Amino acid sequence: MTAPMVLFVCVHNAGRSQMAAAFLQHLAGDRVDVRSAGSEPAETINPAAVAVMAEAGIDITTGAPKLLTTDAVRAADVVITMGCGDACPIFPGKRYEERELDDPATLDLEGVRRVRDEIRERVEGLIASLEG
Repeated sequence: MTAPMVLFVCVHNAGRSQMAAAFLQHLAGDRVDVRSAGSEPAETINPAAVAVMAEAGIDITTGAPKLLTTDAVRAADVVITMGCGDACPIFPGKRYEERELDDPATLDLEGVRRVRDEIRERVEGLIASLEG
């Protein structure tokens, strides 16, 4: 059986979607194929996201923001959007979830930690739903 592919999407692919993808990869390993992208990708990953993920023992410095493509959505089994509005194409038969989360770019470090912790909790729930 092939691993399900999960795509996390946010506007800049510099904070929320990077953290979610890293948590899913860390917690699920090769049981899930993980991708992330943004509708308007930033130049680099948000330094505050890098810092709070390092506090959780996860290094996201090797990642880079990527542009959301129709092919990436088409290839995904699960598409989780995090505030990207209508930028994500919809294909029948895919599982879509919208996650309302504050944008780390607008928060202080404590706020980014809260977003990180909420993302981790939601990723743990996602793993349970994929395995159940």
